[in-house]
Amino acid sequence: MIQCARKLKQLPPYLFTRIKALTAQAYAKKLDVIDLGMGNPDVPTPPHVVERLMDTVNNHPRTHRYPQAKGMPRFRKAVVKHMERRFGVGLDPDSEVLALVGSKEGIAHLCAAYLNPGDVALVPVPAYPVHFNGVILAGGKVQPVPLRPENGYLPDYGKIPRRVLERAKLIFLNYPNNPTAAVVEDLAFFKETVRFAKKNDLLVAYDNPYCEITFDGYKAPSFLETPGARDVALEFHSFSKTYNMAGWRMGWVCGKKELLAPLEKFKSFVDYGVPTFLQLAGAAALEGSQECVKQTVEVYRRRRDYFVNELNRMGWAVPMPKATMYVWAPLPEPFRAMGSLAFAEKLVLETGIAVAPGVGFGQQGEGYVRFALVTHDNRFYDAALRIKKFFRKHGALPARPAAAREERRPRPRPVEAETR
Repeated sequence: MIQCARKLKQLPPYLFTRIKALTAQAYAKKLDVIDLGMGNPDVPTPPHVVERLMDTVNNHPRTHRYPQAKGMPRFRKAVVKHMERRFGVGLDPDSEVLALVGSKEGIAHLCAAYLNPGDVALVPVPAYPVHFNGVILAGGKVQPVPLRPENGYLPDYGKIPRRVLERAKLIFLNYPNNPTAAVVEDLAFFKETVRFAKKNDLLVAYDNPYCEITFDGYKAPSFLETPGARDVALEFHSFSKTYNMAGWRMGWVCGKKELLAPLEKFKSFVDYGVPTFLQLAGAAALEGSQECVKQTVEVYRRRRDYFVNELNRMGWAVPMPKATMYVWAPLPEPFRAMGSLAFAEKLVLETGIAVAPGVGFGQQGEGYVRFALVTHDNRFYDAALRIKKFFRKHGALPARPAAAREERRPRPRPVEAETR
């Protein structure tokens, strides 16, 4: 029998495939499913971006031909202006920006471009799955670096063994973080990371797709703002969350020419790049008014405030995230012993609410589930009611004062009322 490559067999079941299977079971039971599992934005792509795409496809047939693999000059210049305006980071559009078929693709291909069989990649966990799956597909070895809540979900470099560092070639960082929603508030951590990377000859892959989805006055930085970072780092950005373009598959990576060149070379052999009409639409997103981004952030902020407050009111102690479209929630008693996957299965099959089990983001994610704030505002009212009933059924609702029990919480206002 013909066998697939061994590295494919090393991959765990893909997290979102498992969630989809659970959701399908809930549909089969005729449940009204509220899917909060995958971070798949429900807010539409901004109209001016869609209009630019339609005009280009309809009226400029030359954009239907093969694109420039590294990205057309117009797109790369738009990225450079955005990085300068937003972060104060200066880049050369000719040699320090590369268009990606989504940042997930770029990260996986970075592993293939840099890792030899047996090379070690330091992967802070819990992590977005491609951070460890990309390493496995490249034939590398994953060295988990635990992210702990008591350390603000930042890696402790002092606890990484010297024997591991001697074989390590790459380290991933991702803030604002998926799945934990952690942020970097003290930029001393970035300076420490630059020193650590230089000392150990490491490439830093900084995954920054949630930098614009921030709340309560927090503004996410670029790692490339840090002195010395350009010598050790490449930074990945995505249109998926900022502009609600997840299905368009667009992103970019930027950094020093010498660090970017291996990835550019690898991609030139395996893909033809992003279609030109999509690149022009992406440029329109970066160059146009950013009011659409503010509106998207307001949608997530409103959902976050309502849902997290409701969870806490019913006794589920869940922290209020400062960024991302996610809520990272520790399993409540009496469900901790069953683990996050069993809890997620139980929740979706009994209530129709689909969530991402923390263990799907690495073993260090066990004991948590992730909610994605990606459905209509009013559905969070329904979700809170169902979770409350679920807790009551399983004896997990703590007693509350009578006054609190009598208080009626209004439904959240619909998205359209404030953003359209």
